[in-house]
Amino acid sequence: MSNPYRQAHYTISATQLSELPDDKGREVAFAGRSNAGKSSAINAITEQKALARVSKTPGRTQMINFFSLDEQHALVDLPGYGYAKVPEKMKIRWQQTLGKYLEKRQSLQGLMLVMDIRHPLKEFDIQMIKWANTSNLSVHILLTKSDKLKRGAAMAAMHKVTAELTKLQLTASAQLFSSLKKVGQENAIRQLNHWLYPEQATE
Repeated sequence: MSNPYRQAHYTISATQLSELPDDKGREVAFAGRSNAGKSSAINAITEQKALARVSKTPGRTQMINFFSLDEQHALVDLPGYGYAKVPEKMKIRWQQTLGKYLEKRQSLQGLMLVMDIRHPLKEFDIQMIKWANTSNLSVHILLTKSDKLKRGAAMAAMHKVTAELTKLQLTASAQLFSSLKKVGQENAIRQLNHWLYPEQATE
């Protein structure tokens, strides 16, 4: 399976919606709590070691970062959420910006929501899925760090997540993912292809 995401390269960062690139083409956004392994997941999918910066301090990604594949396709790294050392006013402002981005961005085709498999569906994860569902935006969950659990326990955790989503009447698909062990990379790429290259995506 060829990987079109190897060609991803950083283009621009925005702190507010007015600074975003033109709303054209197709893009997929990655979101997740600060310590969920979002940067590592982006790096694993693109097979680049430092495309998204992996910070020792969770919450460093305080901007919307764009990684272009070509003129019509991009991956978007949204600010990590859940960081403790950020003033409350700033948290609220970021939340409002994220909500508006998910609701109004026409080129946005899907949301990759990154969660640590050991701590899934925290309050803001649920908020993100609600925003996306309200906007008719597809959500695919990457349950990262799945290598921290044995296979059976990881599968059980994933089934628990999908059951909880059903209970909350929220719509999202989910898969196991490990940046370290390269688990789930092909599934994640297949989902990205479905969103970004629907004319080429095959079963």
